[in-house]
Amino acid sequence: MYAVIKTGGKQYRVTQGDTLRVETLDAGEGDSVEFDHVLMVGEGEDVKIGTPLLDGGKVTATVKSHGRAKKVEIIKFRRRKHHMKRMGHRQNYTEVEITGISG
Repeated sequence: MYAVIKTGGKQYRVTQGDTLRVETLDAGEGDSVEFDHVLMVGEGEDVKIGTPLLDGGKVTATVKSHGRAKKVEIIKFRRRKHHMKRMGHRQNYTEVEITGISG
């Protein structure tokens, strides 16, 4: 069984036992989290699609850890103008493990 959930402005296709990194959630390590923005649930040929959300759809997960992703380098450069600007960005994330899907 799989589901498509929406969290942090992004959509993820998840199955039970998956580990994924989502935008930072306000929960401690080991806490249980529920995603109620379920867009679709499917198993084989049986697929349920919400309009836009599925009524009664719920995905539960356990928070494994919090962290920061690798640095993304941003360089703005203009040739022959003695201009170069460097910046970096590290995005925060929460790593969760999917424990259950109902819908």
